[in-house]
Amino acid sequence: MVNLIGTYECKADVKGRVMVPAALKKQLAPVASSGFIIKRAVFQNCLELYPMDEWNALMAKMNSLNRFNRKNVDFIRRFTAGVKQVELDATGRLNIPKDLADFAGITKEITISSAINIVEIWDKAKYEQAIDDAASDFADLAEEVMGDADATNELS
Repeated sequence: MVNLIGTYECKADVKGRVMVPAALKKQLAPVASSGFIIKRAVFQNCLELYPMDEWNALMAKMNSLNRFNRKNVDFIRRFTAGVKQVELDATGRLNIPKDLADFAGITKEITISSAINIVEIWDKAKYEQAIDDAASDFADLAEEVMGDADATNELS
């Protein structure tokens, strides 16, 4: 499992290519040769970049869902809508497919943010707005998610 760290501001060129920052590229180096999956995020208008091993582990979990349950089939279809396999090119650029860039509202200014084992790719203004919107609720959210005694035992 990869544990990624950092938030980076970048620019996309007119073809949707983004130079991955050197610090992030170094972190991704152990998994870069296997490629990546890029997809729409579930809860936000941003993109998620999965190292192939992380994607395969997630797909193994999803493959255990009963396909004779309509909700499961609908979930799988929506979750995998627009999924693309991508690689870093020889110069360390990532090509963001146009349909996914349109979904996330990505034009030129972007923010790449680590999310433990995946990377989120945002339009810079939307990222800043999402962080600002969540700022006032973060203490309550942290307490709810991490404040449970059982949760802290699971983390250690």
